[in-house]
Amino acid sequence: MQNVVILGTGGTIAGTGADPDRVWDYRAGQLSIAQLVKAMPDLAVYPTEVVQVAQVDSKDMSWQLWQDMGRELQRQLARDDVSGIVIAHGTDTLEETAYLLHRLVDGRKPVVITAAMRPATAPDADGPRNLLDAVRVALEAARRGLGGVVAVMHGGVWAGSQVRKMHSWSLDAFDAGGQAPLALIDAQGQWHDEVASWPASGNAGWWPLNLTPPRVEIIHSHADADGWMVDAALAHAHEHGPLKGLVMAGTGHGTLHKGLEAALAKAVAHGVTVWRSSRVARGGVQSREGDAFVACGELTAAQARVALMLYLMGV
Repeated sequence: MQNVVILGTGGTIAGTGADPDRVWDYRAGQLSIAQLVKAMPDLAVYPTEVVQVAQVDSKDMSWQLWQDMGRELQRQLARDDVSGIVIAHGTDTLEETAYLLHRLVDGRKPVVITAAMRPATAPDADGPRNLLDAVRVALEAARRGLGGVVAVMHGGVWAGSQVRKMHSWSLDAFDAGGQAPLALIDAQGQWHDEVASWPASGNAGWWPLNLTPPRVEIIHSHADADGWMVDAALAHAHEHGPLKGLVMAGTGHGTLHKGLEAALAKAVAHGVTVWRSSRVARGGVQSREGDAFVACGELTAAQARVALMLYLMGV
């Protein structure tokens, strides 16, 4: 059997707390991926290797960490004896990492991202099952000739281009914005198909990670939004580097408060690209005749920020 390489990046899945009954009181990224795997005898029957790429709370994800992750992924995916990759991640920015990698990988091998909503010391820790499921999915996907980026959480297999965190504390915290999971994994580890095929990978290659990313920010539309945040972003960028893009997390179908319009026009005049998403959990923003700003489709605002960065880099 070929190996599955498990990359550790920290996150709640590697978190620990002093009191098992206070599951919210913990520090993320305290255990190494080697420690997590060693504590799981069920994983011993599978051919795995572990590599520690980072040890962070994923709320602190950065372009530098994505560069480190990308370099390791590129190295491991090029190995003939590796059938797939599992990334143990944090939940907070999982959707951003998954979308970025979806756009970059060539889709020849599976890249499976998993995480946990409870720390490793919690009595109902979900990390062990999620990690076991992720390894099983990587091996089964490779056996079927399926590649690309997926996320495995709470028995669901979600497309990396669609997955997003939908609940702040539930174990069943992820979905695909209303789209069906690609597959379901039952308690015995059996795979049940939900859709006929996996989304094609972006196949952009790893070169964007070698560049300095353009500065792109997210601004929400809300009651009393008067453009102050847009003006502040432009002023800050003037002193600390150029602002290149703005993603507007609009109300409803990406609608924007009228108080934002003049400020956004000023931003566009300064060469800033403005895209429009929604702060609503499902449905996204579809293009319509007369749109002033590009609609981001079904992407979340966080995913749209990654997409706009790639767009501005020529991807």
